[in-house]
Amino acid sequence: MTARGWFLFSLMGVIWGVPYLMIKVAVDELSPSMVVFARCALGAALLLPFALRQGGFGRTVRTHWKPMLAFAVIEIIGPWWTLTDAERHLSSSTAGLLIAGVPIVALLLARFFGAAERVGARRIAGLTLGLAGVTVLTLPHLTGGDALSMAEVLVTVVGYATAPLIAARYLKDVPTLQLITPCLTLAAVVYAPAAFLTRPATMPSGEVLAALAGLGVICTAMAFVAFLELIKEVGPTRAGVITYVNPAVAVAAGALFLDEELTLGIGVAFTLILAGSVLATAAAAPKRDVRRVRVPWSTRQTSRADGRVESP
Repeated sequence: MTARGWFLFSLMGVIWGVPYLMIKVAVDELSPSMVVFARCALGAALLLPFALRQGGFGRTVRTHWKPMLAFAVIEIIGPWWTLTDAERHLSSSTAGLLIAGVPIVALLLARFFGAAERVGARRIAGLTLGLAGVTVLTLPHLTGGDALSMAEVLVTVVGYATAPLIAARYLKDVPTLQLITPCLTLAAVVYAPAAFLTRPATMPSGEVLAALAGLGVICTAMAFVAFLELIKEVGPTRAGVITYVNPAVAVAAGALFLDEELTLGIGVAFTLILAGSVLATAAAAPKRDVRRVRVPWSTRQTSRADGRVESP
C-alpha cells in the first residue's frame, strides 16, 4: 500500500475500534433506534455544509440514487440497528470481535460484484493469520448473549462486507461527502419516528451524551470520510481488513483506560493480527510478461557432428 493508504488504514483501525464501547454505554439508557438516530443525525449535520459547498449535490443524488439507497440500507440502516440491539445482550468486546469476520465474507462476495481482487498465497496467509489472532482474542470473551444477538451481529457482518463492494463498483466516481451525507440523512429520517416514540423520560447522563457525541462526530462523520477514501485507495477487500485491527484496539483501550488485564493470549493475538493485516493488505506482485524471443536465422549456430559449433 501507499503511505496514504497506510495512514487511512491506521486511522480507521483506531476510529472503528472504539464505537462498540460507546454503543454499550449508550444502550444502557437509550433505545437502539435512538442511538442510531442520534449518531446519523449528528454525522449528517456536520457533513452537510461541506457536501453542499462542493456543488452539484442534488444532481449527484438524482444520478446515483439507486446504488446510494442500497449502500445506505446495507451499510447503515440495517447493520447499525442490529449491532446496537445486539449490544444490549452482548459485551462490547464480543460484538467488536465478531465483526472481524467481514474480510472473509467480503472475499466470498467480491466475485458477485465483479470486484474480485487477485488473492495470492500471501494474502490468504494474511487473512488466515488475522483470523487466528481474532480467534485467540475472541475465545476468552465469548460469554453471554443468545442466538438472536449472534444472528444480529452476523447480519451486520454481511452488511459491512457487501456495502464497500457496492461503493467500489457503482459509486467510485461520487465525491465522498456527497455519498455519505445523503445516506446518513436518510438513515436519520428513517429512525426519527422510532427514536421519538422511545425517547427517554429524563435527560440522559453526561456519560451517555458523551458517548453519543463520540459516535456521531468521530465514529460516523470522520470515520466514513476516511473509510470511503480508503476504499478508493486500496480497494474494498483490503479496506475490510481493518476489522482485524479493531478488536485489538478495543482491547488496548480497555487496558489503558479501564485497567483491564493484558494476558499472554492477548499479546499473541496482537502479533497475529498485525502480521495478518500487513500480509493481507500487501499488493500482489505484478506478473512478469515473459515473451519468447525469436532469434534471426543469420545469428543462429549449428552443431557439427564432431561437437564444434559454427554459424550457418
